[in-house]
Formats: sequence, C-alpha cells, structure tokens
Amino acid sequence: MNRDMAEILALQALTFVVGDEKARNTFLTQTGLSGAEMRAAAATVEFQAGLLDFLTRHEDLLMAFCESEGIAPDVPARAHHVLAPPGTE
Repeated sequence: MNRDMAEILALQALTFVVGDEKARNTFLTQTGLSGAEMRAAAATVEFQAGLLDFLTRHEDLLMAFCESEGIAPDVPARAHHVLAPPGTE
C-alpha cells in the first residue's frame, strides 16, 4: 500500500466514523477534539493516522467499516503503518 492509497482509505474511514453517531461521539470523546477541530485537522496525515489507529482499536467499528468498503480487516492497520510517524506504532 502506498501513501496515496492510505490517505484515501483514511478519508473513507473518516466518512464512516462521521456518519455513525456512536463512532463519532466515541472518537471525539477519546481525542478531545470538537467537530470543528476535527474538520480542520482531517487533511493532515497525523489526524488520518490517528483515525485509522482509533478504528483498529475498536473491533466492532473496524469490522463494520471493512464490510462497508469490501476490504479485509488488516487493510486499515496497513494504511496506519504507512501514515504513522516513525516510532509511534
């Protein structure tokens, strides 16, 4: 997986999380971000890596996302690996 593919997947994950009220509220609570801060940060690689990390840590959300996208459950973790800064994994 290359960086472009990882970023696209992260934006798909963002759409999924924002579209699910429970997932959105959990994400915002755990990160301490407001909705406005989330929108402002969405284009940054750090945010995208963090969102993918969040998704991989919540198996129910991970499985629902992967099913909705028709991808294997390991794909978000691989995308996170591509986007995460070295030493943060």
